[in-house]
Amino acid sequence: MASAPVITRIETFRNPEYPHIVWARVHSSDGIVGLGETSFGPDAIEANIHENIADYLLGEDPNKLDMHWDRMAHRFKTIRGRGVDSSSVSAIDMALWDMYAKRVNQPLYQVLGGLSRDRIRVYNTCAGYSYGVKVKGSWKAGQIDYRPEQPYEDYHGFMTDAGELADDLMSEGFTAMKIWPFDKYSNDNNGQFISSQELEEGTEPFRKIREKIGNKMDVMVEMHSVWNLSSAKRIAKSVEPTDPFWFEDPVPMDNIDALAEFRQSTHIATTASEQVASRWAFREMFQKQAMTICMFDISWVGGISEAKRIAAMAHAYAMPIAPHDCVGPVTLMFSVHLSLNAPNALIQETVRAYNATWYKQIVDTLPRLENGYAYPPEGLGAGTELLDSFLNDPATTMKASDL
Repeated sequence: MASAPVITRIETFRNPEYPHIVWARVHSSDGIVGLGETSFGPDAIEANIHENIADYLLGEDPNKLDMHWDRMAHRFKTIRGRGVDSSSVSAIDMALWDMYAKRVNQPLYQVLGGLSRDRIRVYNTCAGYSYGVKVKGSWKAGQIDYRPEQPYEDYHGFMTDAGELADDLMSEGFTAMKIWPFDKYSNDNNGQFISSQELEEGTEPFRKIREKIGNKMDVMVEMHSVWNLSSAKRIAKSVEPTDPFWFEDPVPMDNIDALAEFRQSTHIATTASEQVASRWAFREMFQKQAMTICMFDISWVGGISEAKRIAAMAHAYAMPIAPHDCVGPVTLMFSVHLSLNAPNALIQETVRAYNATWYKQIVDTLPRLENGYAYPPEGLGAGTELLDSFLNDPATTMKASDL
């Protein structure tokens, strides 16, 4: 009887062009390599992977996915919010699942349980090329590095003429979009108050969309957990007449009772939360009926293992899921696999500005997106690999831990 493979090497990769992201690869003795990804706090994440996770994982059987998750995740099970520990485990867990699916010669969605649908509806998060993980500081509310030479500066688009942006998205087949025009008003007072004039200005993009294309486009309201409860309620009442699709992360996730009160205050769906990690935190949210739609980010929540478990818990509460992606191309690939597998998946987040530009500079394959839908990725595992041009870039750094 052949001996089981063991994990022989763990690598992390970083590149200053993408300053917040860490990629991880796990190698096994049978020559199979798995790929994962996470973001924010890259110095601490990389150190945690090599100083703590590698110390446990090297020499272990890579097929014992549940056992490895439980042992790696022991330090963040009782923490509600995402952080270095949950992000580190997420990247490694993703790599282990990618490796496992390759070993059994299947695409990731198949080892998750197979397809529940042959395509999943997507929405466009209207970030520009430089928003979020791509540029340091650019996630701060209202402070965006506008680059008009890039093909999809959608943040600038919704802040200047959201109706024209919606029309353009429809021409590419999108029927749903997400915008966050209120964020900039939170900077001066830490989200403690929003004035009537600011409410009027922030609601204007939603009115422009309805005036331009009517109800042909579903519009999500991203609130980024920057508002106190009273301000979040005022924003909701201002936008409700435009019939938005959901309010996302309306309040900080440190008080689930406040989130539940917000949900009860509006007839529009409440979605939460990319900022939460582990099933233990989501359990409280489910029990208190604090949201209508369950959102998580695979690269922060605890990886595909935990995302799959949380999706199943949500299903037990008759709640759909909507996986998040503003992180990177590997996270998008994993998210599409899960969205195609989970029976209760509603819609998948994408960012066309990323898909059309810098995502292509990192990996060799992205999901097929056509007419507002994502289709099953081809190939084994997650179905994507880091490009040789990325790995051989002199700016790309690699750190390794070996058995």
